[in-house]
Amino acid sequence: MSVYSMTGYASAQRSAATTSPAAESTASSAARLGLEIRSVNSRYLDLTFKLSEELRSFEPALRELLVRRLKRGKVEVRAALESNAANLVAEPSARLLQRLNTIQDNVKTWLPLATPLSVADVIRLTVGSTGGEHDWQADLLVLAEQVLASLLAAREREGARLVLMLQDRMAQLRSLAAQAEPLVPQLVAQQRQRFLDRWRDAMGLVEGGALPEAAQDRALAEATAFAIRIDVAEELTRLSSHLDELDRLLAKGGEVGKRLDFLIQELHREANTLGSKSAALELTHISVDMKVLIEQMREQVQNIE
Repeated sequence: MSVYSMTGYASAQRSAATTSPAAESTASSAARLGLEIRSVNSRYLDLTFKLSEELRSFEPALRELLVRRLKRGKVEVRAALESNAANLVAEPSARLLQRLNTIQDNVKTWLPLATPLSVADVIRLTVGSTGGEHDWQADLLVLAEQVLASLLAAREREGARLVLMLQDRMAQLRSLAAQAEPLVPQLVAQQRQRFLDRWRDAMGLVEGGALPEAAQDRALAEATAFAIRIDVAEELTRLSSHLDELDRLLAKGGEVGKRLDFLIQELHREANTLGSKSAALELTHISVDMKVLIEQMREQVQNIE
């Protein structure tokens, strides 16, 4: 199953024949239905519809279609009708204009501050909408299926790009972990030798002189305590385990965004602990590099469905 991004855009248009209700003839006029869907990342599925007046009643059908196919994302749907017909706006009759004028006079008798009708108002009231008598629901749903398929394809392509990016950062994290693993035993050995040298200096022994057994035991105990304090084997093991789980989820695909986000938080926790236990500049650098990579992953995981 593929991994889908929540970011995508798709649009399409569809033509149909409509009949103007105000036209005196029965000639049909060409009208074009346009629909576009755009989506960005969101914690949940958040649908917004911006439909023209003629299409507003079809919002529930569109919503049902989108809910079946999308799980997360802030999704905006725009749809409108556009007519290219020159004869779509028919000239209103004198009787109709007279009737509108009478109605307006009656309204102003009771509401003298009411705004007078404009030419656009008259055309809208006498001619009607550009959609005519055509039932656009079937056309709208067919177009929505087409646009939604294009949107999902775009989100799938973006998801594949995100997977490649995440896999690259994960490989770099594994490489950094491999660099950190041998550093701790080296540090412990260096610290143990440092303790022994201090004891030798304190007791005034020349190079090659044997330390008392008690001094050697004390140096060994100090080195052991130091090793426990700086041991990051557990953090590296958990980090490796989290990376394995990330690999598994990316291979599985589907709705994995929230699980990936949780694992990124756990990776960040391990990298922080690694830095806090650092007893050498090399480990500090590795911790910082890890946190930079994990932050890059976190930003991209926010876009995965």
